[in-house]
Amino acid sequence: MGQTLGCIQVDQSNVAIKETFGKFDDVLEPGCHCVPWFFGSRLAGHLSLRVQQLDVRCETKTKDNVFVTVVASVQYRALTDKASDAFYKLSNTRGQIQSYVFDVVRASVPKLDLDSTFEQKNEIAKAVEDELEKAMSHYGFEIVQTLIVDIEPDERVKRAMNEINAAARLRVAANEKAEAEKILQIKKAEGDAESKYLGGLGIARQRQAIVDGLRDSVLAFSANVPGTSSKDIMDMILVTQYFDTMKEIGASSKANSVFIPHGPGAVRDISSQIREGFIQANVIVE
Repeated sequence: MGQTLGCIQVDQSNVAIKETFGKFDDVLEPGCHCVPWFFGSRLAGHLSLRVQQLDVRCETKTKDNVFVTVVASVQYRALTDKASDAFYKLSNTRGQIQSYVFDVVRASVPKLDLDSTFEQKNEIAKAVEDELEKAMSHYGFEIVQTLIVDIEPDERVKRAMNEINAAARLRVAANEKAEAEKILQIKKAEGDAESKYLGGLGIARQRQAIVDGLRDSVLAFSANVPGTSSKDIMDMILVTQYFDTMKEIGASSKANSVFIPHGPGAVRDISSQIREGFIQANVIVE
């Protein structure tokens, strides 16, 4: 009924284009308007003022000859004061924006290598936005924002990049592991040296105690048994220690059999052998 009487409704965030006898007449704001068809007026169409988004996928090549797909997201809207330009001057707004995106991306990316393309995607987005803003403002559109939302290299290039990254990380891990093993070896060597040093001190103190004990025994025996010489006392001590050593060897669980000479002169032979061994050792040391 309203259209029969020439009344129309324009929704919020939209404008309507009114023509009279085929010529642009007015831009109708949201609300109710009278368009008397019997006077040659008619509604040419509606134009949305909402922000719209266009995703553009553009394939191009970088400076180091790697093919990438750049995904740009352009947010745009029609201007109220230039609604007639936005309605009449462009028949395919999205196609026009896509052409400008292709032009700028394919002019910018070939100047950069692959790594720089990832690093400078904001600069690429700014270049696209500036070019679109300058071009689309003549047609009644405003570019709200332009984003480079993705840069996709060829699948084989991505695998190669991941392998390079993995190899670098493995190299770092190997260096860290080798450094840790080096530190462990150094600490182990330091501990072993300290242990041997302390063991040497213990052995030296043990031998010093043995020497002191033997000296005290010789002096005490000489004082309590008149007529004995130091040589006789040392022979007796050496033989006593020899048999003590044989006893300890026999008591060891790892010992099998030990053959020693036995006879009337065995003790004297043993004493002579021990003494000669000490004399030879002293000669070698000197």
